[in-house]
Amino acid sequence: MRAHPASAPAPAPSSGGPATEAIMLVGGKGTRLRPLTVHTPKPMVPAAGVPFLTHQLARARAAGVEHIVLATSYLAEVFEPYFGDGSALGLHLEYVTETDPLGTGGALRNVAHRLRSAPGDPVLVFNGDILTGLDIPALVATHRSSGADVSLHLTTVDDPRAFGLVPTDADGRVTAFLEKPQTPEEIVTDQINAGAYVFTRGVLDTIPAGRPVSVERETFPGLLADGAHLQGMVDATYWLDLGTPQAFVRGSADLVLGRAPSPAVPGRCGERLVLAGARVADDAKLFGGTCVAAGAVVASGAQVDGSAILAGAHIAEGAVVRDSLVGAGAHIGPRTVLDGVVVGDAAHIGADNELLPGARVWPAARIPASAIRFSPDAP
Repeated sequence: MRAHPASAPAPAPSSGGPATEAIMLVGGKGTRLRPLTVHTPKPMVPAAGVPFLTHQLARARAAGVEHIVLATSYLAEVFEPYFGDGSALGLHLEYVTETDPLGTGGALRNVAHRLRSAPGDPVLVFNGDILTGLDIPALVATHRSSGADVSLHLTTVDDPRAFGLVPTDADGRVTAFLEKPQTPEEIVTDQINAGAYVFTRGVLDTIPAGRPVSVERETFPGLLADGAHLQGMVDATYWLDLGTPQAFVRGSADLVLGRAPSPAVPGRCGERLVLAGARVADDAKLFGGTCVAAGAVVASGAQVDGSAILAGAHIAEGAVVRDSLVGAGAHIGPRTVLDGVVVGDAAHIGADNELLPGARVWPAARIPASAIRFSPDAP
């Protein structure tokens, strides 16, 4: 792929002001998040009381974005009935659905015709599964001041072996895109792609249309090989990839605790967030960023730590729930202990069970009461 055809000069960058348009990539199947995503697309799974996508949209609006195109695919029919035209968030939203999977780059090309920006204007791009405190205006300002074709939000991690590496020179210009390192000698930087970008609008039209394209594996390396200017901005604020159930639960708790910033959290940040319509017994203990959704019940003596209890779920007497997500309408029996568990919608777990970290209970599954009476210790 060429960054700019030889016959066409690169679009001149615009100057000043925020980026007013964005693309949200929300088409993934969220396979690693099952059972949360069996009936719900990943960006619509509730985090701190509202669908996760709400936090991303609200942060984009706070940064000056006015028009967002959502690139949808898996369970695409769920998004528009919930968000509508976006006016409730002060946004104008449009939806484009892929009939066949196109990858991240292909999705960008597929929705580019809905943008209104001039060829030299900046367009923000966000992955739909990243929770971040990124300074969005700073990323746009970096893009403008550097005259880049594409600017990338980079973050640093203690162990980069699970990520592709993005080294930069002394001026922040990207010099390479490296695969996941296999040996210590291959770890030349701790900088990784954090999943938010600014594209100069005209660059999006150079992505091949009508076929799958990976922005990470094809678009960015191709641009770099063709001499395009890719700028990196390292931002060390909060960053979390919500690709696993454990990470999603942690992200929801961090939103409630105020560690991850969002103007969309429906209440004050603190140890707990109990939404209107939830019922919590006076002697139940909620802490660690726990969120209890509307219609949920937490009964007497229950303890819920760092967990998300979705709408209509029931936590029975004396149950202990740690670092877990309990799906909508699910039932957790008396004295049962969940530790690092994801329970699907409408599942039923009987009394006196103990489920250990990593356990996943599928929607509507039933686990009978344990034959052994279990008395959990306080956390």
